[in-house]
Amino acid sequence: MIRTGDEYRASLRDDREVWMNGERVKDVTTHPCFRPIVDVRARIYDMQHDPETRDVMTYRDEGANEEYAVGLKLPYTQDDWAAKRKSVDTVMWDIGGVVTRVGDETIGEMWSLWDGKDILNEVDPRFASNIERHIHEAIRHDPFHVSANTDPKGDRSKRPQDQDPDMLVHVVKERDDGLVIRGAKYETAASYSNQGFLKPTIANWGDAKLSEYALGVIMRMDAPGVKHICRTGFTGRAPAKDYPLSNKFDEVDTMVILDDVLIPWEDVLFYQHTKAAAFIRTTLHRYSAFAFVQRILTYADMMIGTALWNVKQTGLDKQQAVQEKLATLAVYREGINAHLTAAIATAEPSPNGLLMPNQSLLFTGRVHACSNLHNMIHIARELCGGQICVTPDSDMFENAEVGHWMEKFYTINENWVADDRRKLLAFARDLLNSDYAGHKLTFQLFAQSPPFAHLAAVYRNFDFDNCLDFVQNAAGLSENVKGNGQVH
Repeated sequence: MIRTGDEYRASLRDDREVWMNGERVKDVTTHPCFRPIVDVRARIYDMQHDPETRDVMTYRDEGANEEYAVGLKLPYTQDDWAAKRKSVDTVMWDIGGVVTRVGDETIGEMWSLWDGKDILNEVDPRFASNIERHIHEAIRHDPFHVSANTDPKGDRSKRPQDQDPDMLVHVVKERDDGLVIRGAKYETAASYSNQGFLKPTIANWGDAKLSEYALGVIMRMDAPGVKHICRTGFTGRAPAKDYPLSNKFDEVDTMVILDDVLIPWEDVLFYQHTKAAAFIRTTLHRYSAFAFVQRILTYADMMIGTALWNVKQTGLDKQQAVQEKLATLAVYREGINAHLTAAIATAEPSPNGLLMPNQSLLFTGRVHACSNLHNMIHIARELCGGQICVTPDSDMFENAEVGHWMEKFYTINENWVADDRRKLLAFARDLLNSDYAGHKLTFQLFAQSPPFAHLAAVYRNFDFDNCLDFVQNAAGLSENVKGNGQVH
């Protein structure tokens, strides 16, 4: 049941309500700000059929005698994770850039919830069966599945009930056919996806056992009452020759307005019980963090390649100071690679029998990747030099009157002519210096959760007990010595 790119495009022509730049978008598949990223997602679907990439992008379920997408496959073995990693690398190489929200990195959040099926069964046995059914439906039907997380929040010093209640998504009515919900969520790619896993943002439940804000559902992007209010796009602001990444890989972010949206009971994954909501908040990224961090690894490869080509162009690659900066980038890159590799090599069984990456290694790898990214970008900028911010645009290189000056001063030698120099500088500018580059840095920092939550995940998963036991033994502390409370 793997889809084609055209089938994906057809699924978006459902009269969904999408707005950008003060106007309603008639068709996201043809709108100039959406079409490039829709085409990228369509290409990923087509790669599942392309003879050159099909074997990397799909797997065969012998029981069903059917081929399915590798990214949606439930992970039971290390080979499953190796296949997922290879498919993501293949996609990034094929499209020539980094896309984060395409589905394989968000379906893992559903697996995390499935791991809590015992908790869901305590709430309502229907909910556990709903999540299992949705996971298998995603495998069978191959939708573009995203994840709706962040709310507007309002005044965070107040409880949601003490201000406009819609600042956090909540239930306003129970009906025989489902729940009616209100509020808003920010979600990248929502306007050109099929469905999303909507769950609560970080909240202090206190001692409450029940809350109308403790809600997890599958949200259909074309459902009545769903409105997509999108930020303006980077695509088209400047020529693609000068901003190749901005014009192709802008993953449009959306405020999804939920104006009395009906969620059928079969799409409700948990409701009211704060225990279920707290569980998903603390385990949400146990799988999805892997695909997210892997994309930062690709971003590191792009920075290294861009910086190295620049110093090779100008003959500076033999200087020790330059080599040290390149080595710093390589250390950053290999640190991410090591965490990902080790997380799978020492993977752990999940409560539901899946194989989840070693949680301590995965989350420390995420902190390493995110917290050091801005420093690595600055090093790459240094290596690329000041020309990435002062080079004229492509029209000047092609102009009949002044183009010969561009040819003269941007040609380095017989191997590096002006056009190649211009292309590399334009790529570097868009990767490191443009509006899109700044947006991408902020996105990578907050896309899964803010930095304090990254560290909180490490705190919850690191084996502090082993360190305590070591020092207790090494220092000769008595067995009566106890901490003031559990670390975890």
